[in-house]
Amino acid sequence: MQQKGLITFDQFIASEQNKFPNVQGNLSRLFRHIQLASKLVNSDVRKAGLAGILGSAQNTNVQGEDQQKLDVLANNTFIKMIESSKTCAAILSEEVDEVYYCENNPKGKYIVAMDPLDGSSNIDVNASIGTIFSIYKRIDLDQPVSDADIYQKGREIVAGGYIIYGSSTMLVFSTGNGVNGFTLDSGIQEYCLSHPNMQMPAKEGIYSVNEGNMGTFPESVKRYIAKCKGETGEKPKSARYIGSLIADFHRNLIKGGIFMYPSTQSAPNGKLRLLYECVPMAFVAEQAGGKAHTGDIDVLDIVPNELHQRVPLYIGNKSMVEDLLQS
Repeated sequence: MQQKGLITFDQFIASEQNKFPNVQGNLSRLFRHIQLASKLVNSDVRKAGLAGILGSAQNTNVQGEDQQKLDVLANNTFIKMIESSKTCAAILSEEVDEVYYCENNPKGKYIVAMDPLDGSSNIDVNASIGTIFSIYKRIDLDQPVSDADIYQKGREIVAGGYIIYGSSTMLVFSTGNGVNGFTLDSGIQEYCLSHPNMQMPAKEGIYSVNEGNMGTFPESVKRYIAKCKGETGEKPKSARYIGSLIADFHRNLIKGGIFMYPSTQSAPNGKLRLLYECVPMAFVAEQAGGKAHTGDIDVLDIVPNELHQRVPLYIGNKSMVEDLLQS
């Protein structure tokens, strides 16, 4: 039974349609199917060790990375559920080489880009992982899906967010009118509003970066990290790094901080994917009062030029990102 006073995700969407003019009809249906997919993946994540779906799938994705069994399962689940919503003409996935065209709805209004299971290297050690997604509106519904539909800059996002499978499962999203977080109530299997109007804290709290790669970071990033460590006279900041974008970002969204994945010698263009990871998280960050930058340009201002494009990422507290850019 639903607890008195709880607002479910579906109720929230229905009640907020006047504020969110894009959230109606087809988009509401798409959200329902993304929710359902996340609940199925959450169930698989929770029982992975018992169901024999931990470990490698003995395959690599388009980036040459080892796919985990849960990567494949999550990808298939989200594609199946999103396609069954009959709202999308195409799906872009980090785990799929090319565009996945939804044959049952070639004139669908939307395109979804997603990382079906971010942080999959943490699966076997039971650390937080998640799903990242963004939704774009197609430019011309009377024409087949084109590059103009697929390669839209992040400013054109209709909605974006993530689901984090941690100590609790949360759906955090925005339609361009602020950020709201919903926690999955396992008793009623409904996402309920738990974090309304989320804002990136103003305090400069945490820096998150893999310092093991610092030898090949840009000099400006090295200077900023030295400042974070108090080596230039400032008060030291706390270092926290899980190695999962979604987990590190979520913590910093709650507590305040910056996540950094610079270019390195082994990854000169950065490691994180623009369409599947950086753009959706940048959208959420900006809507929560934060900032996301590559060191050269705001993430949401980039016009993508390939499906699996990578960029450096500095994201989180606005003043911390700006301080890094000035270092």
